[in-house]
Amino acid sequence: MIRAALFACLLAFAAPAYAQGPGVSTGPITDQPTRDGLTAEVRAGRAACAGCDLFQADLSYLDLTGRNFSGSRLRQADLSLSEADRARFHGANLSIANLFGGRFSHADFTNANLGRAVLVGAYLGGAHFNGAVLTEANFSGAELTHAVGLTQAQLNTACGDSSTVLPAGMTIPTC
Repeated sequence: MIRAALFACLLAFAAPAYAQGPGVSTGPITDQPTRDGLTAEVRAGRAACAGCDLFQADLSYLDLTGRNFSGSRLRQADLSLSEADRARFHGANLSIANLFGGRFSHADFTNANLGRAVLVGAYLGGAHFNGAVLTEANFSGAELTHAVGLTQAQLNTACGDSSTVLPAGMTIPTC
């Protein structure tokens, strides 16, 4: 009986650590063949894919400028070395995604989940971060000058290094 009570207490205390707020993990979930087809369409430049399931999609080295991925599930997707200036990721799930070295000038990450994302060396000048989740995101070497809606509270949950360029007066913990 004591063991069961202890287990129940452990679950009660552990659950909030894994709980996610509204919109944090949203996005459609489809089968693998459907995801593969959507990824092929995006890679070919034929789909913007707002509200798409692009879980683990390889979108690296692509020109995604101005494309709309609002509300999409891009969890664990590879957008490394992509150019996505003015792209819309409003409300998208980009958790654990790789945005290494990508160019996201004036991209819209409003209410997006970038938790544990890798943004090392990314250019994010003028990008919008209102309400974005940045928990454990790595901004080492990233350029965030003129980022819009970025708060110190958001940055306190992320990390960077001495080469991370932030808006005036802001700081970021070291990774």
